[in-house]
Amino acid sequence: MKPNILDTIVAQKRIEVARLPEGTVAAHQLREAIHARGTGVRDFAGALRNPRRGDVGLIAEVKKASPSLGVICPDFDPVRIARAYEDAGASCLSVLTDEQFFQGSLEHLKAVRSAVGLPLLRKDFLIDERQILEAVAGGADAILLIVAILTDDQLAHFHALADAAGLAALVEVHDEAELERALRCGARLVGVNNRDLKTFQVDLGTTERLSRRLWAGAEGSCVQDSRLLVAESGIHTRADVLRLRQCGAGAILVGESLMKSGSVAAKAAELMGVS
Repeated sequence: MKPNILDTIVAQKRIEVARLPEGTVAAHQLREAIHARGTGVRDFAGALRNPRRGDVGLIAEVKKASPSLGVICPDFDPVRIARAYEDAGASCLSVLTDEQFFQGSLEHLKAVRSAVGLPLLRKDFLIDERQILEAVAGGADAILLIVAILTDDQLAHFHALADAAGLAALVEVHDEAELERALRCGARLVGVNNRDLKTFQVDLGTTERLSRRLWAGAEGSCVQDSRLLVAESGIHTRADVLRLRQCGAGAILVGESLMKSGSVAAKAAELMGVS
């Protein structure tokens, strides 16, 4: 069977991880690394629950390229883009750090950390705990855990490490089985990716379908209050946002439509429902 793009990316990650210094990572090492950077941890989940502007928490993505589209932003300056997002009212930022497929870098994350005051997500394909330590050293306040590329043991371990260090963990799912696994690990930030990472096809109905499972039996309970649904990918218009909010999404992660808009401020305002 021909490898899909996700398999190809993970194979490359294994090569990259093999170059990292050997050893395990404990929560105290993450806390020490956070202390060493001198800026503490910015409240990623709290920022999404209390949007800076509009009626939805916007995670705006600093993204140069993707495997499906190639280069999205030829004139790419991560600091300039991050500052524009902050000025536009984004609640948090997502910074791509994958080099091979998205032309990102940990250096981009470090530069953005120094330039803005928003909470930052390291957007990458994490398959090893040492990458979490890299994320902290780079300035991340949150990490992305993609259920499709992790075992149950890895998912639980990485989520627990993040919790113990005070980091947020955005746990990304694409189908019902992945959602069940995310909930078993105690995920409170649940990201539903409307883009199938194996085929790169996009369907906003994915969030609608999985939201029903996420909230099943949780209405009026503390469970519903403790979870935040983040809709990811394929979000281009205010109508898309309203559709996703209707099914319970309290936050959105947007990259492509912002990066290609020509006016970050105008596009962000449109998505967040502000004039």
